[in-house]
Amino acid sequence: MTAAESAGAGLRYDEGVSGLRILLLFVDGLGLGADDPAVNPVVRASTPVLRGLAGGPLAGPAPRQTPVASLVPLDACLGVPGLPQSATGQTALLTGRNAPAHIGRHLTAYPTPSLAALLASDGLLGALRRRGVPVALANAYTPAYFEAVAARRLRHGAITLHALQAGVRLRTVDDLAAGRAVYQDLTNARAREMGAEVPVIGPDDAGANLAGIARAHAFTIFEFFLTDFAGHGRIDDAVEIIERLDRFLGGVLASLDLTTTLVILTSDHGNVEDGRTRAHTTNPVPALLIGAARDVIRDRLRAITDVAPACLALLAGGAAGAPAGAPAADPAVAP
Repeated sequence: MTAAESAGAGLRYDEGVSGLRILLLFVDGLGLGADDPAVNPVVRASTPVLRGLAGGPLAGPAPRQTPVASLVPLDACLGVPGLPQSATGQTALLTGRNAPAHIGRHLTAYPTPSLAALLASDGLLGALRRRGVPVALANAYTPAYFEAVAARRLRHGAITLHALQAGVRLRTVDDLAAGRAVYQDLTNARAREMGAEVPVIGPDDAGANLAGIARAHAFTIFEFFLTDFAGHGRIDDAVEIIERLDRFLGGVLASLDLTTTLVILTSDHGNVEDGRTRAHTTNPVPALLIGAARDVIRDRLRAITDVAPACLALLAGGAAGAPAGAPAADPAVAP
């Protein structure tokens, strides 16, 4: 069966993994491109953490295994012509459904009402919450963001929209100042420029903060989109963004118990890995699996539509006995 044929078909497991926690690091616009530093900023960057995990540069279409991680290439095209895009790609990632096929095309930017309905009915965060699984979205949101949405200058992307649909709390600048959230730039510098009274920190410190959130929840998701900005030329130095991400990942892993936590680094489409274009690519995207239970799902991942079913299945054992329709508590000051 091809990846396109399996897209949205879902995965079945006999049981979940008791006591498991999952941290999903969503890196927007990161594909597995050519192993050529002349064209691929991901290969050109100094990434000791990623290289140590993957056994080499995060590049190329072949799966890999090392003693500490598994790298699985995932199809992001899903059998639909054209270049994969964010709204459909993220919806597919979050629901396990072939969102581009659902609306007949790849769609950029923000979910349509049809995609929003798919997220509401089949989204991972809602499915976990209904089973009593504690869920967190680790990103911090500034007052300026909420004001822009209220004024209709911005719309929620798929991940933020789905978190709201599922009743997952959006973290604020107060959380960021207390180390209970992570800002989009991994340093808080941009938040300070916007007037937030938060400390500037290193990406490794941001990683440690994310690990603290992940330790307190069975499922945590964090969205990093500066890679996609760099791929589109909205940020000049793609290499620096990749190196910042590498330091961040190192901080995450140094602060987690990987015998009980599965870290999944993945994406919705390619972009930053090909410096010859400002457009998205048709390259596969990584599923970099680190820590517990990676061998359970490694061979069952073929496309971005396989990620959400795998997470739900792995955590189902921990939710056994939770009443359907009873979301897990999400207290306002929880880590």
